[in-house]
Amino acid sequence: MKKRNKKYLVVLVVVVVIAGLSFFFLNSRSGEPEYSISTVPVERGSVNNVITATGTLEATNTVVVGTQVSGVIEKLYVDFNSRVEKGQLIAELDKSTLLSSLQTAQADLERAQANMEYQKSNLDRNKGLYEKGLLAKSDYDLVVFNHKTSCAEVKSAEANLSRAERNVSYASIYSPIDGLVLNRAVEEGQTVAASMNTPELFTITNDLSTMQVEANVDEADIGMLKLGQRVEFTVDAFSELTFEGEVSEIRLQPNESANVITYITIITVENPEFKLKPGMTASITVYVEEANDVLLLAEKATRFTPDMQLLHGYMSQLKGEEEQTAENGERPSPPRKGMNQEEDGKTVVWVKSGDDIRPVAIETGIDNGSDMEVLSGLEEGDLVVTSLTLSDGSKSFKKSKDDDQKSPFIQERPGGGKSGGGPGGPPPM
Repeated sequence: MKKRNKKYLVVLVVVVVIAGLSFFFLNSRSGEPEYSISTVPVERGSVNNVITATGTLEATNTVVVGTQVSGVIEKLYVDFNSRVEKGQLIAELDKSTLLSSLQTAQADLERAQANMEYQKSNLDRNKGLYEKGLLAKSDYDLVVFNHKTSCAEVKSAEANLSRAERNVSYASIYSPIDGLVLNRAVEEGQTVAASMNTPELFTITNDLSTMQVEANVDEADIGMLKLGQRVEFTVDAFSELTFEGEVSEIRLQPNESANVITYITIITVENPEFKLKPGMTASITVYVEEANDVLLLAEKATRFTPDMQLLHGYMSQLKGEEEQTAENGERPSPPRKGMNQEEDGKTVVWVKSGDDIRPVAIETGIDNGSDMEVLSGLEEGDLVVTSLTLSDGSKSFKKSKDDDQKSPFIQERPGGGKSGGGPGGPPPM
């Protein structure tokens, strides 16, 4: 019985010792802060800056065909969507009234020519009498006047005949270009009146294999546009497709609507399959800057500036030291500036390499607000720090007033302190 009790006592002692040691080690580890660090890798990819706008698809060249004479539409030879060639007869007006005017003009010319011949003969006869003194000067002057008047009447009749012939030719309507009939505005038998405004008969466009988008670009974005920039756009009719074009014209005339200023920008578009139609609304994306197969870094990495005391403690813990030493002459140095710090025109980021975190000055290119192009300073695969905090989310240790201006990168001298009484210690953790 005594042996059994002694055995239980030994087991109890062992359990107590183990529990004590566990408690001791747990308490000793609990004094060390826990850190949370986030990094992003430098990767290869594409980056771009874009602006967006809306616009309307239009044919590159549209001609409105009208008539220069009044009359009744007698015959239409083309309809909507008809393909036409330049010089092709597409409509005719009733010519009966115009032909009557032409015949009248011809008769008037013949009468004027006969009268001119008579007045010419009369002038020749009276000229001889006048030269012999057998005709008074006033009578001779009248004969000369009548002859000149008859000559003017002939010219007027010739002009009227030419006008009548031209009006007859105007009754035949021909296509001015090769293209496609977009609109037919009249019907056979309809009367059209040519007055101050030419009546519209047809709207003809050139080949729709090439079209254009007339986009309205906001004044805040117009300064970024350049000729030749790549454009992508979609239309509701083919929402699953993306069409491409390029900026071909930037007009200087501003348009104002509801106190908003926009500028018309023309985008040339190829339409080989004729899916795009005039009048479609296009949602446009203009690539004002773009680069492919370049080094990319998340933009948030450039906004990270570590708390120096927190960084010192984290690196000390990584190296398993109570206080970080300057092994191999390497020691992180604080940035020269604060948030969004720059050094000699370059952005400073913090790179994690093994047990070391060091500041690196980089040169950046295109920045779209999410990712940025890295021109120099980093290599593919580098890990760049975006945050360093304590496990509870704190971004720094709580500092005393004496530590406000203290840098963890400056070693304490022996005898440090306000009174110089004792040896200096590491910065408070």
